Amino acid sequence: MAQEIERKFLVEGEDFKREAYAVSHIQQGYIGTKPGRTVRIRIRDERAYITIKGPAGKEGLSRYEFETEIPVADARDLLLLCEPGLIDKHRYLVKSPDGKHVWEVDEFHGDNDGLVMAEIELGSETESFEKPHFIGKEVTGDRRYYNGHLRANPYKLWG
Repeated sequence: MAQEIERKFLVEGEDFKREAYAVSHIQQGYIGTKPGRTVRIRIRDERAYITIKGPAGKEGLSRYEFETEIPVADARDLLLLCEPGLIDKHRYLVKSPDGKHVWEVDEFHGDNDGLVMAEIELGSETESFEKPHFIGKEVTGDRRYYNGHLRANPYKLWG
């Protein structure tokens, strides 16, 4: 069973854009967002994927994840079946200061404009990592920052 282990942080400033070695545009929707399981459709530039995620562990660090590539035309059709509220964002890839990890920095648009989050995928829950200077408060396990939650409860409404 594939386990996704990641930690999420808020981002301070815009230095991540200058430090990024790649950027892509992502649009995604959710066919299902029941507690403990989500089915996501994602178009990232010219490729598309369907992803199924299981419940997060106690600390929100790890959960089951299955992902497979699908034709972009199918993904566009499936986005029409998704629950209301698509996620639109640009993802910037930034190497950690020690070069051992890649940080994915998401700059959200639309109803989530103004939210910028970074996440790092790890090999274990106890793996150490180095933070770039733009990393702020940790929000791992805070469900408000899950994309499935942002779809239904966008950042612009948080007040």
